[in-house]
Amino acid sequence: MKRISRVAGAWLAAWALLAPGGAHASPASAPTQAQAPAKAKAIPVYGYQVVHAYPHDVNAFTEGLFYLNGYLYESTGLDGHSSVRKVRLETGQVVQRATLPPDLFGEGIAAFDGRLMGLTWKNHLGYVLDLESFDTAGQFGYPGEGWGLTHDDTEIVMSDGTPDIRFLDPKTLVETHRIHVTALGKPVDQINELEWVEGEIYANLWQTDRIARIAPKTGEVVGWIDLKGLLPKKDVIPGHTDVLNGIAYDAATKRLFVTGKFWPKLFEIRLVRQH
Repeated sequence: MKRISRVAGAWLAAWALLAPGGAHASPASAPTQAQAPAKAKAIPVYGYQVVHAYPHDVNAFTEGLFYLNGYLYESTGLDGHSSVRKVRLETGQVVQRATLPPDLFGEGIAAFDGRLMGLTWKNHLGYVLDLESFDTAGQFGYPGEGWGLTHDDTEIVMSDGTPDIRFLDPKTLVETHRIHVTALGKPVDQINELEWVEGEIYANLWQTDRIARIAPKTGEVVGWIDLKGLLPKKDVIPGHTDVLNGIAYDAATKRLFVTGKFWPKLFEIRLVRQH
């Protein structure tokens, strides 16, 4: 992997290209009944109902997604094809775009206090844009890989593909602490795109049809969302359609949106408790 010291110069030169336009000993005896540990409580599983399907750019390799002030904001990945877009929900039309330098693989994005923060996969560098103009407003560094971003009222929340989720100071973008994500005591990795939903962290698990609902103070998975079959088979393009990835939430109307990489549709869904 490149280190910050090796890419910083190249970043600054390439960053001029980022401009608006229009991414793993046995007990001696068995316990008595009174001593026997309690059986682990099963994690609730939720299915879905599709409320509405919206158009989505079938060539968008979705990495980050959020909803704000009537628009979707989406980041796309792949070297030479990474971008940040402002998108009309109803039509899928891109109304504003910033293109990343071709050697950068874009990952998750989040907005906080008028700024849009974005990650890159393996460059150890993130970028900051002005949310309104998409003009470049800064950069920041971090160790390891960059995967997903979201935020609560006070901190930026970041994933890196491991079972750890980091919390960053929104002003300095320096890590303040982290949590270790577990399900019934076992680590959960491949944590990818993130969204803050009603006091929980929703997280795509890469290469699966599942979203984990994570308690932000403990890291415990408190629910699973099973989205198997969400994209109809008739809409799957062999050799092109990729995995589920992308969660957005409209807190004002409590609408939950999900999509995937190279998916032709974005779905508003309602969760349904299964067991």
